[in-house]
Amino acid sequence: MRRIPAVVATCAATLAFLAPAGMAAAAQAALAEQSYTVVPYENVNVRQLPTKDSAFLATLTAGRSYQAYCWTHGQTVTDHGYTNDIWIGFADGYSSAVYFKGDQYANLPASAQC
Repeated sequence: MRRIPAVVATCAATLAFLAPAGMAAAAQAALAEQSYTVVPYENVNVRQLPTKDSAFLATLTAGRSYQAYCWTHGQTVTDHGYTNDIWIGFADGYSSAVYFKGDQYANLPASAQC
């Protein structure tokens, strides 16, 4: 059985509540399968919530590819001359988009908002 990430499950539950009964299962399945490849340009912490002070969960290694599920607004982070309040959602937590290659959303589409 494939595990559905917590942030994706929350989005899917919201859609299931709002969507007509016949569309709920299809919306949930589509969200559970959608992921995007992101690459940090330096080691970056994964936090439980989209804030710097939230519980530490893991560290992503610079230059490696990871699967992200969505982006959200959170605490503003300034580092290396960049300022951004976008956080990238992973299976169990969030990392500031300031540390990822690509645009201000780490190249996730606007439609991938958590």
